[in-house]
Parts: sequence; structure tokens; C-alpha cells
Amino acid sequence: MTVRVVLADDQPLIRQGARYLIDSADDLCVVGEAADGAQAVELARACLPDVVVMDIRMPGMNGLDATRAITSDAALADVRVLVLTTFEIDEYVFEALRAGASGFIGKGVQPYELLDAIRVVAGGEALLSPQATKRLIAHFLQQPGHARPARGLSPLTERELEIVALVASGLTNADIAERLHLSPATVKTHVNRAMMKLSARDRAQLVVFAYQSGLVSISAGVPRWR
Repeated sequence: MTVRVVLADDQPLIRQGARYLIDSADDLCVVGEAADGAQAVELARACLPDVVVMDIRMPGMNGLDATRAITSDAALADVRVLVLTTFEIDEYVFEALRAGASGFIGKGVQPYELLDAIRVVAGGEALLSPQATKRLIAHFLQQPGHARPARGLSPLTERELEIVALVASGLTNADIAERLHLSPATVKTHVNRAMMKLSARDRAQLVVFAYQSGLVSISAGVPRWR
């Protein structure tokens, strides 16, 4: 199956380069380009892409507001947002994850890394750049101005809590299955149930919830399950 992509960036040169790169892959294709957030939302609704590669800083409606508009639209439930940013440690990236973005990647990555990132987000299997994401979430949750009420995890079973903590540590389903001596299918079932109970759009939001709730804490920069 071909992964359909919408590119949203206010710089034509970046869009052109990304389009050329993406269209050169056999399993990816660009179905639309947007110069601002409003156009990105319109294209998402018109084209129903698998992934929107979203820049954050754009004129008019920025990428954060566009991400929120896409992820809150029930008709776009299958559309994933990949945030493309100049700086990995960026307040807006964290807010984009809270808004429902499936992950983020820096503009300084190698071309093949962008292609792999799009595939990962389209598959919905793993959080992108887990180490950078953990650092970013830890940094902003420690700032007083970014305090948020903890999302209750009481609906989760002990096994689901354990697995959500491991997801927040950046492990894939296969990694978790090996560690807990479970089948990957069983782990996937637990992850899906946890997302459903917490109304999480994807694994990225599970990570955010794990930090906000205190399920995962930071010790020397390394997440650990309480």
C-alpha cells in the first residue's frame, strides 16, 4: 500500500525538496502541499492522507492549531500528523504532542530518516525519536507554567499500567513482548485497550499521559516506572 502524504510548510523550497524525496520512494507519495495551517487542514479533509508532515511556525494558522484541528476532527481519525521542526527541544512540539501529533522529527535529519519517520507514523506502531521526546516532555513538565492536571490512570489494569510505562520508555511492542514474555499480539491488545480507556489517539499521547500522571518519573534523565 502507498502511504499518502500532505506537506505543510511555508517555505516552497523545503516543500519542493521534501516532495522530490518522498515521491522517489516506491511506497510513499505526496498528494498535496500547504503553505499554512489552514491549507493543511483543508487538504487533510479533501485528500484524507495517511500522514500530514507539519511545520510548526507558519503564517496565519500555525502548525500547532492545524494539528489540533486535524486530530479533533472525527472525520480525520485515521490521519496522522508528523511534526517537522527546526529545534527538537521546542515548546510548541510538546504542545503538538498534547494536541494529538503522532511524533516529531528535526529538519536536520538525513533524508532516509524522514522517509522512515513517515512510515512509522503511518503504521502507528511506535513513537518517533523516543529519546528526544522523553527529554522534551521531561523538560517542559518540570516548568511551573506547563503544569497540567494529571490524567487519571485508574481505568487501567496492572498489566496495562506496566505496558504503558514501557511504551513511555520508548520500547516497541516486540521489545515489550520479549521483556514480559508475552506475544506481540497480546502486547498490542493491551496497548490498544489502554489507548481506548484513556481516549489516547496513539502511542505519542500514551507517553504524554504517562508523564503527566506520574506513572513514569525522571531519574538522571532516564524514565523509570514507579
